[in-house]
Amino acid sequence: MTNRNHTVDVQKFIDDNKFSRFQWLVFAVSFLVILLDGFDTAAIGYIAPSLLLEWGVAKPQLAPVLSAALAGLAMGAVMIGPLADRLGRKYLLTASVCLFGVASLISATAASLDELVTWRFITGLGLGAAMPLAVTLASEFAPSRRRALLTSAMFTGFPLGAALGGFLSAWMIPQWGWRSVLQLGGVLPIALALVMLVVLPESVRYLVARGATAERIRAVLMRISASIGDAGTFVLGETLRGKFSADHGKVGVALILSRSYVVGSVMLWLTYGMGIVIFYALINWMPILLKDSGLDPKTAMLVTSLFPLGGVGAIAFGLLMDKFNANRVIMVGYLLTAVCIYAIGQAAGNLGWLVVLVFVGGAVMNTTQTSMPALAAAFYPTAGRATGVAWMMAIGRVGAVAAPFLVAELQRRQFDFAQIFAVLAIPGVIAAIALFIKNASHPEVEPELRPAEG
Repeated sequence: MTNRNHTVDVQKFIDDNKFSRFQWLVFAVSFLVILLDGFDTAAIGYIAPSLLLEWGVAKPQLAPVLSAALAGLAMGAVMIGPLADRLGRKYLLTASVCLFGVASLISATAASLDELVTWRFITGLGLGAAMPLAVTLASEFAPSRRRALLTSAMFTGFPLGAALGGFLSAWMIPQWGWRSVLQLGGVLPIALALVMLVVLPESVRYLVARGATAERIRAVLMRISASIGDAGTFVLGETLRGKFSADHGKVGVALILSRSYVVGSVMLWLTYGMGIVIFYALINWMPILLKDSGLDPKTAMLVTSLFPLGGVGAIAFGLLMDKFNANRVIMVGYLLTAVCIYAIGQAAGNLGWLVVLVFVGGAVMNTTQTSMPALAAAFYPTAGRATGVAWMMAIGRVGAVAAPFLVAELQRRQFDFAQIFAVLAIPGVIAAIALFIKNASHPEVEPELRPAEG
């Protein structure tokens, strides 16, 4: 039995004990948050053709609606990271999930584009706050040797949620109309938020970093293993991926913009943003682009649903990231993404090849993109992890806001199907270059050689 004079390294305790049912619960709840986040984020793209028909608007007029939630996502993530590094993860995450559920329900009552833009923006505030907090919370309960794998596996919920939205939309819209999709996207998060209040813990790493009482810390660790006993002193062991030390004493924004982290931070923002440009340009516009290329609306929606489905491959990337240089693993993924996106543009008129290439391209692209939060979570220490992950997603969302307008502008300039996809392949190359720069500026230590930062 551990005595009260014994000092416990929280990360070592997590690493040395079996992954418990309690940690699986944290993982499962975080996965569901990300799943519903993906469902609600992608929903507007699936209902877009119905909006064109019901409200009689031109396609370029949809750009503000498609971008509204994405703008909210960026703002929500910018605000929530620094708050979470100072106030904690649990209650802010629960409130964020509740917010995007309520706003989605109200979005379903919109009678005009302006109303829908307003409520989709508010939905985005909750979506943008929830995703990085879920990633941060789950990563802080993960053992070091499997952190990238578990974080990446959890983040597969986003493309799965987006794909689920496509399949459900293809079934629900013909029967109950487009509003039913937004209603479902509201009820489920509200129900999950109520569950989270009861079962979700505060991050034990956050509790130690902020000087919580030993009793409160022990109560959380006891749910992982009773071997914690009655230990009275707790410290953090930060296992970082780079050869540099954390800027001790700095928290949140000050840490991620410090000399030790600023180059890596900027390259993470650029990389994530370029991936986001590809994802949202396609998830929002592909149903319309495929319809214009000759497919019927239902087939176009089902083919589009294949694109985010392949994100489950992030589990394989997580394994590779835990064993090898994570920057290089993801860099290769973005280069392959560029090749695949270009190839989709060459398949117009051939449904068989189009289905194959959309699925393969989506698998490569989403596997790569969903690995980014794990890369960011491993890059930053506890004092700046929530801010680092959230700001990567927030600043990267600039690409999400720009993506619908980019495709609208390409259509206005009368770019054809192949030309649009050729343009959308370019961000994949830019992302790979950004990760090359990050890796050159912050060389990673091989897993077995990484020091523990106190």
